[in-house]
Amino acid sequence: MTQTSLVADNITVSRGNLVVLDDVSFTVEQGSVFALLGGNGAGKSTTLLTFLGFISPTSGKVLVNNIDVSKNLTTARSVIAYLPEAATLYEHLNAYENLLYFLKLSGLKIGLGEIDLALDKVSLPGKARKNKLQTYSKGMRQKVAIALALLRDTDILLLDEPTSGLDPVAIDEFHTLISDLSKQGKTVLMVTHDVYGACQVADRIALLRHGCLVGEFSAPPQGRIQTELVHQAFSKEHS
Repeated sequence: MTQTSLVADNITVSRGNLVVLDDVSFTVEQGSVFALLGGNGAGKSTTLLTFLGFISPTSGKVLVNNIDVSKNLTTARSVIAYLPEAATLYEHLNAYENLLYFLKLSGLKIGLGEIDLALDKVSLPGKARKNKLQTYSKGMRQKVAIALALLRDTDILLLDEPTSGLDPVAIDEFHTLISDLSKQGKTVLMVTHDVYGACQVADRIALLRHGCLVGEFSAPPQGRIQTELVHQAFSKEHS
């Protein structure tokens, strides 16, 4: 029987008179990749922040591995690695130093060998790893942040525009990495406005518009979601 890792149960988030999320419900099964697709201001990042407990729903609830986030935040967060669109890293430190520092904050002792393996997975050049991050491109910084999420080795990954700043080759490598993690039983919830990328990697895609879910697509067995169908629906909703 398939287990459910993430549940959004009729969540509404309001800020004053503005409804950011309007009665949103979905589930994400263990070992699957679920993409929330929408334009700027659709409520994608807000959805992620409710699972992390940084935003409390006005109504409804969110569950992480059957844990109600509002009732047991620490336990819920312990099984999640979160990758924001613009990860906060230290410019005066190199890749190794950044990773060792943030891993220590998480209470993890991981050797340089494991760190190198993670940096290999995200294709950060070896010659750049001892350079300070102030010399890095945005894409290189993103690779360090992705490596940090991998090294935490949690059950669930929450990704906010994870391919932002990556070149086309690195994006393809990232999609392969996410697919591999899914096959290992990791659960991935990613938010993006990249229709093509979502179709390449996601088992299911939900369209979010002005805080409301307006459509959903599922990949067929041994296949991918058709990009053209999603693009047409996405374009229609944003025309």
